Amino acid sequence: MLTKEMKDILSAATGTGWVLEPEAKRLSKLAGMEVPRFRCASTLEEAKRLAQDIGYPVVAKVVSPRVIHKSDVQGVIVGIDTPEDLSAAFGRLSKIEGSTRVLIEETVSGIELIIGAKIDFQFGPVVLLGMGGTATEIYHDVSLRMAPLADRDMVSMVRCLKAHRLLEGYRGEDPINLKALKNLLQKFSDLVMDLENEIESIDLNPVMCSSTRCVVADARMMLKK
Repeated sequence: MLTKEMKDILSAATGTGWVLEPEAKRLSKLAGMEVPRFRCASTLEEAKRLAQDIGYPVVAKVVSPRVIHKSDVQGVIVGIDTPEDLSAAFGRLSKIEGSTRVLIEETVSGIELIIGAKIDFQFGPVVLLGMGGTATEIYHDVSLRMAPLADRDMVSMVRCLKAHRLLEGYRGEDPINLKALKNLLQKFSDLVMDLENEIESIDLNPVMCSSTRCVVADARMMLKK
């Protein structure tokens, strides 16, 4: 069930038509999903203070209502190890069209997945799981199920991916935490059902899954027009 804070986030986003990353992450966290430690900065001094609190290395991202796909404008900078690196990153991101803030967050490692949902006019909410990151549209390695998801749906979604062996431990690599992935999928499915009348789609990409955790590293929610 949507809380007042969740509803306030959605209401504040009606002007742009979509929920920007910081607020989408807040909403995801309120729904029980794990997100990285992050804060937003309006000035370089604030960004340096936040990075120090979070701990280097950090990731910096542009926050702009005019930028839906940050990778298209090189709006994500990773591997920031020093205040000098952060100064350069902040300066570049601040010049991107419509930039209002710069998001500073902890660096999270793991296999990149995408978890998404669309509200189909015939079938209702449909949930997607696939190999994520910037190459999602190249791989086209996804599985789909109608929400709400049952336990067997989540198991079969993983098994139906062509790259599922990467998730289960391939050539000596540690398998991802499948329990954490299933928990995230369940929380996501519940949220999608609650938002069915509010949204057109949700994209969590990437979701970083390791042997210990699955973390929503980026999130975007498109509202119904």
